[in-house]
Amino acid sequence: MNSTMAASSHRITMGPLVAAIDQGTSSTRFLVFNAKTAELLSHHQVEIKQSFPKEGWVEEDPKEILQSVYECMERTCEKLTQLNIDISNIKAIGVTNQRETTLVWDKETGEPLYNAIVWLDLRTQSTVERLINKTPGRNKNHLKHKTGLPISTYFSAVKLRWLMDNVDEVHDAVVSHRAMFGTVDSWLIWCLTGGKSGGVHCTDVTNASRTMLFNIHTLDWDPELCTYFGIPMEILPKVRSSSEIYGLMKSGALSGIPISGCLGDQSAALVGQMCFQDGQAKNTYGTGCFLLRNTGAKPVMSEHGLLTTVAYKLGRDQPACYALEGSVAIAGAVVRWLQDNLGIIKSSEELEQFAASVGTSYGCYFVPAFSGLYAPYWEPSARGIICGLTQFTNKYHVAFAALEAVCFQTREILDAMNQDSGIPLTQLQVDGGMTSNKLLMQLQADILCIPVVKPSMPETTALGAAMAAGSAEGVSVWSLKPEDLSEVTSEKFEPQINPEESEFRYARWKKAVQKSMNWETTEPVGNGNGETSIFSSVPLGFYIIGSILMLVGAKYLAGNN
Repeated sequence: MNSTMAASSHRITMGPLVAAIDQGTSSTRFLVFNAKTAELLSHHQVEIKQSFPKEGWVEEDPKEILQSVYECMERTCEKLTQLNIDISNIKAIGVTNQRETTLVWDKETGEPLYNAIVWLDLRTQSTVERLINKTPGRNKNHLKHKTGLPISTYFSAVKLRWLMDNVDEVHDAVVSHRAMFGTVDSWLIWCLTGGKSGGVHCTDVTNASRTMLFNIHTLDWDPELCTYFGIPMEILPKVRSSSEIYGLMKSGALSGIPISGCLGDQSAALVGQMCFQDGQAKNTYGTGCFLLRNTGAKPVMSEHGLLTTVAYKLGRDQPACYALEGSVAIAGAVVRWLQDNLGIIKSSEELEQFAASVGTSYGCYFVPAFSGLYAPYWEPSARGIICGLTQFTNKYHVAFAALEAVCFQTREILDAMNQDSGIPLTQLQVDGGMTSNKLLMQLQADILCIPVVKPSMPETTALGAAMAAGSAEGVSVWSLKPEDLSEVTSEKFEPQINPEESEFRYARWKKAVQKSMNWETTEPVGNGNGETSIFSSVPLGFYIIGSILMLVGAKYLAGNN
C-alpha cells in the first residue's frame, strides 16, 4: 500500500496531454503528446496483417484493426505509468486513419459483414470501366466538378458498390436497414464510443471527401452522387468537422475521455507539418506517397491529374481548407514486396545498405504499378515492370531502382503541382516512415533538384490528429495560433548531382512508365470455374465458329466430289 502511495507521489506533474490513434495501412499506433510543447512522450505500435485473397485484392480484418487499437492504448498507458506520468492528464484523443478503405457492419450485432477492402484494392476495375463507359465521352473526370476526384478503383463508393453487389450479408443488411458504412475512422469511433450500445456513427470532412459520394462545395453527402452509385444515404455516417467532440471513450483505462479530432492520414500530416498557409506543402512516405499543397479556402481543380480534396476543417464554425493532392499507390509497399514476395532483403535497413553499396541502378528502372498508376496518370490498366536489365544487373541495382522509383513518382506529382499552381515549390517538407532512409532523402533532393526538409520528430500524422483533438471546443488545451506553435527542428538534404544527370534519369523513368501502361485492358468473363473462355471475346468467338463451319463445309464438299 505504502509503495503504491510513494509511487503515485513521485508522479511527474506536467501540463495537459493529448493522445492520437494512428491507424495506417500496415500498422496501428497510439501516441501521447505534451499539448504545450508538442513533445512525443510515449507510443506503441502493432503491425496489421494484409491478406491478398485473389490477384489485385487487398483486405484487412476490421476486428484485428480494432483490437490493435485497444492493444496500443493499453501498452502506451503502461509505458506512461512506468515513466511516472499520470494518464489522467490525457484530456482528448484524436483519430487519424488510412483513407478510402471501406467497411460495412451490422448496427444491431456490431459485427463486420466482410473484411475491410483496402484503398489499394483493384477488384473494382471492371466496375470502374463500366461506369466510365457510361459517361458522356467516356470521361473519367465526369464527377470531378462535385467530388474533386476521377472515377477510380481508389475511392470508397466503388468498393461499397462491389460489397452490395457481391456479398449477400451486406446486401441483406442494407435491405433490412441494419447496415452501416464507414471508412476506418467511422468504424473506430463507433466502436470506441459504445458500438451497438449507442456508438456515434460519424466521419469528418477529410475522410468523407475521399468516398466519391461527398460534395466538396456543400460539404455534405450529395444525393445525385449517391443515386449515381446506387448507395442508400441512410447507411452513411454523419459528416462532422475535423475538430469537435464526437463522443466519449466507453471502456478501458481512458474511459470518459473525449474523442475530439478526426483527420484522414494525409490531412493530419499537413496539419502536423503546420502547413496552414496557402501554398505550403508536404510529402508523406508511407505505404503510398502523398504530396498535398494547401490551396486555402477555395477548391482548386487540377489540369494535370491531381486530386482536389478537403485539407481540414478545424472546428464546427471554422471554414474548410482545401488541398491539391498527388497520390502515389506504391512507396513503402515496394520495400515490403522486395522483402515478403522476392525475399531479396530482410528489412528496410538492408534495402538502404544494398542500394548504398552500388550507388546506382546501372540503367535499371522499376515502375511499381502493382495497383495501376495513380497521379498524374490514373491508369488502372498499368502493371509493375522492371526494365533496362542486363547480365550485369544484380539485386543491389534492383534495390537502388526501387528507391529511385519512389523519388521519380514524387517528381511526377511535384511537376504536376507546380504546373497547376504556377508557383514552383522551392523546398519539399517530408515525413512518414520511409524518411528514416537517408539515402532515399538524398536521392529525392537530387531527383527534384530542390532541398528536402525532414522534421526531427517524424510522427507528424499523429501530431496533426492530436492538434485537432486538443484544440477542439470543449477541450481547448492546444493552441493553434501561429505564435503558440512550437518551433520545429529539422534536417535538410541539398541536391548533390548536376541537373542534367537528374533530367536524363527522369526522362528514362518516363519512358519506363509508358511501357508499364495498357497491360490489363480487357474485362475477362469467367466460364463459371473462374477460368476465362475464348468465347468471352465476341469477335474471336465468331472467328473460331466461322472457321469450324468452313472446315466442316470444305470436308462436306470434298466428300461429295
